[in-house]
Amino acid sequence: MRFFIVDDDLNVVRILKKIIEDKMLGTVVGEALDGKRGMEKIKANIPDIVLIDLLMPEMDGLKVIKELKKQLPTIEFIMISQVSSKKMVEKAYKYGVEYYIYKPINAIEVETIIKKVIDRIEINRSISKMQKIFNNYSEKETIRFENTCEKCINNVLTELGIIGERGSENIIDLAKYAIRNNINLNNVTIRELCENFTDSPKSMEQRIRRAISIAMSNIANLGLEDYMNDVFTKYSNTLFNFEQVRKEMEFIRGKEKKGGSVNSKGFLAGLIYYCENIND
Repeated sequence: MRFFIVDDDLNVVRILKKIIEDKMLGTVVGEALDGKRGMEKIKANIPDIVLIDLLMPEMDGLKVIKELKKQLPTIEFIMISQVSSKKMVEKAYKYGVEYYIYKPINAIEVETIIKKVIDRIEINRSISKMQKIFNNYSEKETIRFENTCEKCINNVLTELGIIGERGSENIIDLAKYAIRNNINLNNVTIRELCENFTDSPKSMEQRIRRAISIAMSNIANLGLEDYMNDVFTKYSNTLFNFEQVRKEMEFIRGKEKKGGSVNSKGFLAGLIYYCENIND
């Protein structure tokens, strides 16, 4: 993986660079001490992952991300911050930032977060690759693959403890539909997919979201009991945003007023990716 670091504190840049190199997470292809210069160099280098400070003079991290996301949507951003302002986090999430590293820098946290982002990038690349493969599939091959994936999906939903939920049937339907029709999930919303099955797509979408929320709560509880639980380690990041799972865990502990949020499309994409790869 190719990394770029933007932070007005040179020591932070050096620490992050050392962690990335020492843990063999990838290559740091560039660095900058301010947002404006960083944006120019990122456009020139086009890294896979950008670690960027939230608060910087002239141009802050959010402005840089907002601008770059328009031109380079495949880049993943990790926000570096000294503050945990709810407004700032919500704004960053709106711009597509789902992962945060809080100062002072903790090497274990940095490594864990970066690995989660790398996993996310590999999922997205695998989905794109899968879509290209589908273009060359015969109808029989697609049906066979669809049936194999359906068995896998049923197993996953069973492990997540939601196979009995009404929304689980809808999740299976959408996954099969996406496979059968070679749907690029990056180009559609869940509600648009639901419109192919019902005259009440909003209700179907809500059932799906409710089922996924229950699955996240079940995963969070497993993590609280045993952080190395097989189901937790398999799905806490492939099907969910790990930061949101962690927030759900804190909510269950009573340390957060609100639990983690779910991304239905991300869950569906991760589910298809997992079952496509498990059957390779």
